[in-house]
Parts: sequence; C-alpha cells; structure tokens
Amino acid sequence: MKFVCSLAFSPLAQYTALAQAADAAGFDAVAVSDHVVHPQKIVTPYPYTADGAPRWEPFTAWPDPWVSIGAMAAVTTRLRFLTSVYVLPLRNPFLVAKAVATAAALSEGRVTLGVGAGWMREEFALLEQRFEGRGRRMDEMIALLRKLWAGGFVEHRGEFYDVDPVEMSPTPPAEVPIWVGGLSEPALRRAARLGDGWISDLHTLEELRGIAAKLAAFRADSERAGRPFSLAAAVKDAFTLDGYRRAADVGVTHLQTMPWIFYAGGKDTLEAKCDGIRRFGDEIVAKLGAAV
Repeated sequence: MKFVCSLAFSPLAQYTALAQAADAAGFDAVAVSDHVVHPQKIVTPYPYTADGAPRWEPFTAWPDPWVSIGAMAAVTTRLRFLTSVYVLPLRNPFLVAKAVATAAALSEGRVTLGVGAGWMREEFALLEQRFEGRGRRMDEMIALLRKLWAGGFVEHRGEFYDVDPVEMSPTPPAEVPIWVGGLSEPALRRAARLGDGWISDLHTLEELRGIAAKLAAFRADSERAGRPFSLAAAVKDAFTLDGYRRAADVGVTHLQTMPWIFYAGGKDTLEAKCDGIRRFGDEIVAKLGAAV
C-alpha cells in the first residue's frame, strides 16, 4: 500500500510546505485537483453528490496543476505528483503534452497524469471545447499524448486529430503513467483498456471490491492486460491500520487521504497540517509499509 496526500481545498501558499512534509513522512505522492473556472450559475448536475450540488463553494482556489507541480518538485526529492483528476478533453492535447512532459523532465520523472472526462458543460463552453463526444475525444488524446512523449517525429490519424509528422521536446525521462477516473461503465472500461490505473471518488471498501472486480474483468481481454495496474482510492470506512490492510486486500494500491483530519481537530493551519502528515507517516505509513 502506498499513500497519497490530497491537497484539494488547501490554500496554494501551503502547497510547497505540505509537499515537503509528505516527502519526509514517506508518502508516495501528493495529489492536486483541477478546475479552470467556477461559473456563478451551474446548471450541469455534479455527479458525485445526491443533490447534484458541488462539494465546494465559489471562490475555492483551484491552482493550475502543472505550475503547482513544478513548484513542489523543486523543493522535494522523491515525492511523486498526481493529478486527481485533470479534465483532459477540456484542453488542447499538444498543450497538455507540453506541460506534462516539462513537469516530468523537471521532476526527473515524478509525475502521474490522472485524467477524467469532466462533468461541467459550462466549463467546456468557456474553453471552447465540445462537451458531447468528450469521452471518445479523450481516448484519442491519450493515444496522441503517448506518441508525442515517445520522442522523434510522429504522426496521427484519428477521428478528432489529423497530425502530419511533428516532434515535441523535451520528452519525459520515463513513461508517464496515465490513470483514469470516473465511475460509469465507459469510464471503467477506458481505465482498463487505455490506462495504467484507475482513480476513485470516495467509496466504501465493499464498493471498491465491486469496482476492482469490474476493472479486472475489463482488463482481462485488453491489450494492456499484462501490465501493472494501480487502483487509487479514497476510502470512507477505513481509518486504522487494520482498515487500510483490508483496503489493500480489496486491491487498493494507493490510498488518498488528507491525514491532518485525524489529528488537527478542525484546525486548518499549516502547522496543524504538517503535524498531521508527520504523525500519519509515523503511525500508518511506516507501519503499513513494513506489514504489507
């Protein structure tokens, strides 16, 4: 079991210090989230709450993931960086390829690209990207990203992108893992067929057991069946060593958490968060890493 410290909703000014604390405490990675704008009026239902309302209020900070990762990579040594998740079809694939490759090169390969199809129609309209067909477009974007990152002149002929030979530099120093988020069957099939892993929302262990079984079945007849596959999950009914061991038994390879919530007593200060990261590292990460 590896542990990922989620920085979602933390102030940007805390990012580098939290990353340094996570690096020292033995966390495998920190995760950053993604939105570009928050419209005053959102008609599109948020798919992960019962009432369709987002889990955050207007004026919540959503820092650019790649600028943030660049800053954190500069002050850490072994920590990896995960986007959980980056709305891939909201963007131009060439700009994504350039940003991710640059971050990977500067961090010496410590980047995992977590992607999702997105849910907010209003945000797609503002960035002038089609909302319909975004899943198929994301499938093609993943293939195009991998071609561009491989180096040399590459071309691509697809439904959405028709590219004569081009090269893009710098390239990542190692293959960038792509993890796919989403709960729908098409999203799970995409993760199994095209991804190196899957990223959950917030689930019970029993829900994750069922999802892991579906992913395994979908992967069995895919071209990537023999490759390593990660399952990154945020669990809402496992908060102890035994609970995390059960999560590993279910198939969770990377557990996302905000460790300060177990220790800070509601405090949101940088000092309280760093202390929570250190204590979680001593009480959970070190012990579970030795046990699993």
